Amino acid sequence: MKPITEAWMNSAYDDIRAMEQMLDLPDLTNIVAFHAQQAIEKTFKALIEEQEMNFARTHSLLRLSALVQPFYDLVQDMNMLEKLDSVYTEARYPDEMGLLPLGKPSLDESKIFYKFSVQIWKQAKAELEITPNS
Repeated sequence: MKPITEAWMNSAYDDIRAMEQMLDLPDLTNIVAFHAQQAIEKTFKALIEEQEMNFARTHSLLRLSALVQPFYDLVQDMNMLEKLDSVYTEARYPDEMGLLPLGKPSLDESKIFYKFSVQIWKQAKAELEITPNS
């Protein structure tokens, strides 16, 4: 694994660790959602770096997923990815961070986002560990 790839994966894991600290706090569900989006974005960017692809600077999970898809089959639920995409791309002010189009995620939704982001991160980590360039 390339050093830049490892740096992106470690940064994504930091977001996962942050979510774990807030997972049962109903007033921070929007922050959990924000970190879930960030963990996935950073994971995708790690995979893009590992493949030495040039990518436009974007935060869109859907666009990043499309770049990663030919090399790594990580996302089975594009609707979930789209939902998390809206968490970041729609936010422009602090009181909007981590909000879904219909408002603050429920505690159950934030836990689903957490699990989804961890699943993608773990799959990516496994893929990177078996890459011949490791």
